Amino acid sequence: MAKHALHTKLCDILGIEYPVVLAGMGGVSRHKLVAAVSEAGGLGIVGAATMGPEELREEIRKVRELTDKPFGVDILLPTMGATPQASGSGAGGGGEGGIPRNWRDMLPAPQREFAASLRRKFDLPDVEPDFPTASGRLEGTPFGPGFSRSQIDTILEEKVPVFASGLGNPEPYVEEFRAAGVKVIALVGNVKNARRVADGGTDVVVAQGAEAGGHTGRVGTMALVPQVVDAVAPKPVLAAGGIGDGRGLAAALCLGAVGVWVGTAFLVSKEAAWDDVLKQRILDASEEDTRVTRIYSGKTMRNIKNPLIEAWEESGVPTLSFPFQAAVIRDVTFAAEKAGRKELGMNPAGQISGMFNEQRPAKDILAEIVEQAAEIIQRLPADVPAVTS
Repeated sequence: MAKHALHTKLCDILGIEYPVVLAGMGGVSRHKLVAAVSEAGGLGIVGAATMGPEELREEIRKVRELTDKPFGVDILLPTMGATPQASGSGAGGGGEGGIPRNWRDMLPAPQREFAASLRRKFDLPDVEPDFPTASGRLEGTPFGPGFSRSQIDTILEEKVPVFASGLGNPEPYVEEFRAAGVKVIALVGNVKNARRVADGGTDVVVAQGAEAGGHTGRVGTMALVPQVVDAVAPKPVLAAGGIGDGRGLAAALCLGAVGVWVGTAFLVSKEAAWDDVLKQRILDASEEDTRVTRIYSGKTMRNIKNPLIEAWEESGVPTLSFPFQAAVIRDVTFAAEKAGRKELGMNPAGQISGMFNEQRPAKDILAEIVEQAAEIIQRLPADVPAVTS
């Protein structure tokens, strides 16, 4: 493909060639995909949500073996209470100071019992996952006390150029990152949180619409992006959700964004660290084959539809708060993995899924996005001539 010039403020901030950022998709955006996107001129981001410090350090170094271009790391920064909460129910479990010493002791009986019934419903083996830690102690679990801190320390020690928070407000860490020369990106789904992270010192705000795969909000991209742009100006904004080609990039720039945060388009790339069966389910999907559910994490997440989602949603059993719901459903998904029932697992994807029908190299996906956007922008005056009086 011919090279096209498509340079925005984002390129200067992040030191990249094109205003396209890989979404930090946990379990998918690993070193091969991250390096491929960065090498192609965008910004690759490691999806490190559940990576402990040693795994994260190894992943960062693998990226550096493949590219010397800028890249980032995305983690989750939830606010975690002492006990899980479900709609209309109390929750708890005892330990010193009211905080249980074992993760499973924090999970209410109705949700645990329903998860067990789902294993029977789908004829899954009675196996117990080693999740989140073999000891079961809360301190070492993903999103437990100290976990995010250990990830951030690793990012700083490894001198990663960009930090992204897929959930939560990075404000408590901004000064540390700034002192280390690290740029900070925060993803939001509404104007209130956009103002909050902008006021907290975030360098770039990602306005993600409800069309997006994975954790997502309630406001559509077309409505959300211009409102966030106005709310945080002159802070730069990326658009996310329903963007998978150059038309989406061009539209985002017209809405006032300085670039795009792209997930699903790269989720079906050859380099994505995702099972081919799950990639194929996305490639086979239409725009109507996703739904938003809380069953996998406790937060709203858009996934390809599957029988497990439907069974939980139809039951009326409340989901727990993040991240306790993940511990409940893990009993089921782990058993499904052991049984080879991949279709019951988490399969994040956006409503843009119907646009894709084949796996391609990430560099080709990015090049096509940039080329198509540049062509649209160049011909726009002829296609839509401005009329002046």
